Amino acid sequence: MRVTTAPASQGGAADDGADAEPVLLYCPSQLVLRAGLAANALMEGIHGPLAELLIPEEQRDKHQERIDQVKARDGSIRVHTRASTWGIPFSWFSLFMESDHKDVVEAAGRILTVRVWASITDALERARYAVANLALAAPDLDMLDDLAQLTEWLEQFHVESMVELDYGAVADKVYPDESPMDIRLGIECLAEGDMTGAAAAYRRLASRWIPIRQLARAS
Repeated sequence: MRVTTAPASQGGAADDGADAEPVLLYCPSQLVLRAGLAANALMEGIHGPLAELLIPEEQRDKHQERIDQVKARDGSIRVHTRASTWGIPFSWFSLFMESDHKDVVEAAGRILTVRVWASITDALERARYAVANLALAAPDLDMLDDLAQLTEWLEQFHVESMVELDYGAVADKVYPDESPMDIRLGIECLAEGDMTGAAAAYRRLASRWIPIRQLARAS
């Protein structure tokens, strides 16, 4: 559970809300709902004795009951948090820019995490821009489907919401990170038909993130 203050506007020109009090934003942990959905996702690919060993049927039923209770109470099972292990999906970087507010958390000379914020209106505008350009320039790209799903997810939330990207433990291995810029440049190059530029942007992303994803298989 985390209550965060909306980052102050960063820019030379003041707007009408420059002197307003900071607004506290709340992101529910939804631990019960996310645990139930994660259990269901795990069971989709596992059957037989192994499934019973990992999550007994009785516990699966209880998870489903909790999910049904949340849906009955809230009218939906909208999840506020998305998580990824051993890396960050490239599509997520399309929501952010280098100028967005960042919070670097350090201790004992080590980066513990980096958090990046963007308003949901900015994030949606960027996601829709990416979807529109990829749909024309690279309709078979897997990231297009990811971006479409991400856009649909963001559209469920209030227009004054903030989107936060938390790097977690991988921050110490990649920060300072230029992935948002590389994603943006890659999409722009594809839209302009510049395959060389797009390939260069992808190589920078791959050289940064593939070694981290390979840690998932390290002993």
